[in-house]
Amino acid sequence: MKFGVVIFPSKKLQDIVNSYRKRYDPHYALIPPHLTLKSAFEATEEDAKQFADQLRIIAGKKSPFSLKTTKISSFKPANNVIYFKVDPTDELTSLHSDINRELNEQNSEYAFVPHITIGQKLSNDEHSDVYGSLRMTKIDHEETIDRFHLLYQLENGSWTVYETFRLGKE
Repeated sequence: MKFGVVIFPSKKLQDIVNSYRKRYDPHYALIPPHLTLKSAFEATEEDAKQFADQLRIIAGKKSPFSLKTTKISSFKPANNVIYFKVDPTDELTSLHSDINRELNEQNSEYAFVPHITIGQKLSNDEHSDVYGSLRMTKIDHEETIDRFHLLYQLENGSWTVYETFRLGKE
């Protein structure tokens, strides 16, 4: 079974992100807009219960924090992903590190760049066109994050919440 750990932003930010995702992200119907804290990994149901216990402890030691996004960026040339760049605060980076350390992260393929994907799996030409028209778009959104979620993947490829963890609620 596949699991992952994410932050879901507010409905307001999800609506903005989805206005792009429905056109540029083939995963639009599989998972709501999110910021990935731990990429998809294989685990058993028993493992998931242990992970949930560990995540509950981590959440209890953290305080709610500010999530701010101000621009659209891209991972090109590594891959053709377009995203809302999230300012990497100490709180967010620490949460990511603690979760990945606790859940035995092997060296990740990529460094942690907090983001919310708005487009992926685009051809080079599509990426150039879309990113060219969006990169000057000013985003000025800030909100408080007070929870994160352990998700699991269903047989149809969509993701659903296994458990939610509130920050500061040990």
